[in-house]
Amino acid sequence: MMKYKAVISDLDGTLLNSNHQVSSYTKEVINKVIEKGIKFFIATGRHHMDVTCIREELGLDTTFITSNGSRVHNGERKEIFACDLDEKTVKDILNMEYDCEVHVNMYQGDQWFAAKENEWVRQFHNETGFCYDIRDLKKLKSYTASKVFFLCENNEKLLQVKEQIEEKFGEKLNVTFSLPQCLEIMASGVSKGTALEKVLKQYDIHPKEVVAFGDGLNDLEMLTFVGKGLVMGNAQDNLKNVLTENEIIQTNDDNGVANYLEKLFL
Repeated sequence: MMKYKAVISDLDGTLLNSNHQVSSYTKEVINKVIEKGIKFFIATGRHHMDVTCIREELGLDTTFITSNGSRVHNGERKEIFACDLDEKTVKDILNMEYDCEVHVNMYQGDQWFAAKENEWVRQFHNETGFCYDIRDLKKLKSYTASKVFFLCENNEKLLQVKEQIEEKFGEKLNVTFSLPQCLEIMASGVSKGTALEKVLKQYDIHPKEVVAFGDGLNDLEMLTFVGKGLVMGNAQDNLKNVLTENEIIQTNDDNGVANYLEKLFL
């Protein structure tokens, strides 16, 4: 039986329930797992400023991978890794024409810029207090970005955006869905998996000694990189279709992660 030394979990749709909250049972299990000397890491598409309240709620002084691997912060919240998109590429992406239902956003440094108000960004802001700035994204002073992302209720329209961007930029980008309504764009080679590889080297932990949990295509590299990659019961079908060999556990609303960890470690 493999002795696992670390756990890494996605947040939305995985560790957090449908109300984007961590259940008290989940908190309790995570604390017990950490007490046993197991490392507990977080990997999310969210901005590093956005996870502060979750970090505090869970009482985690641990490494956080954010913006799908574009940023890594240690337990003291010090940035230990950053990989931005190429400025010209960002400018070109933002200058392309998109359907009016598609909402364009970007993360730059500690800021979140949105092209226009929409229900999604308001909802995120209300949950975590992380503030977005409405900006004309075609007239920014600087175009460095950890990620650019598109929100739209209509998945078909985002698939068109994905096609449009991949046709223009090819291998220069990592283009992936975190949700059917959210298309994310990072620099090529940037993913939760490649960021985790760097983190594990610092802790001298082998990938095979790690258990990972995820529910979206942006978790794919992470789930295939580790010893045990677990897919949430509520995961996107396209993730389940790719990871046919991976075990599917209970949903996020049924405390899938906590139940699995309790069986595995406690």
